[in-house]
Amino acid sequence: MKVIFIKDVRGQGKKDDIKEVKDGYAKYLISSGSAVPYTSTSMNVLNKQIDKRREEEAKLIAECNKIKDKLKGKKITFKVKTGKDDKVFGSISTKQISEELSKLGFDIDKKKISSDVEINSLGTHEVTITLHKEVIFKIDVILTK
Repeated sequence: MKVIFIKDVRGQGKKDDIKEVKDGYAKYLISSGSAVPYTSTSMNVLNKQIDKRREEEAKLIAECNKIKDKLKGKKITFKVKTGKDDKVFGSISTKQISEELSKLGFDIDKKKISSDVEINSLGTHEVTITLHKEVIFKIDVILTK
């Protein structure tokens, strides 16, 4: 019997997959809510859902690209206390960068901000912001006395 998976089923199929399975297993999948029987109606519903998800994804990517364009070229400056030999006390965290971006009008979660190295010395540091898996860019974080 052909079924359309509506949930991921480990070892069998992912969401939206169409597979041929044994009748007894198909009944189990349908009763557990993991799949629906393959019919022309269910196929049409699946195609509509996939199209809707693609449109929503495209809108999300467009919004992320707008934010990226606005942030491109921006530099975030932090005034930090330094000790002997211009050694910075502590380091700048992604939370602090997120808060600074919020002051500029950009609501970016700290989990979407990453840095290859710890930001704990004076100068310019590059920080990566991942708004979406397809929208990744870098901004500069500057530490001054």
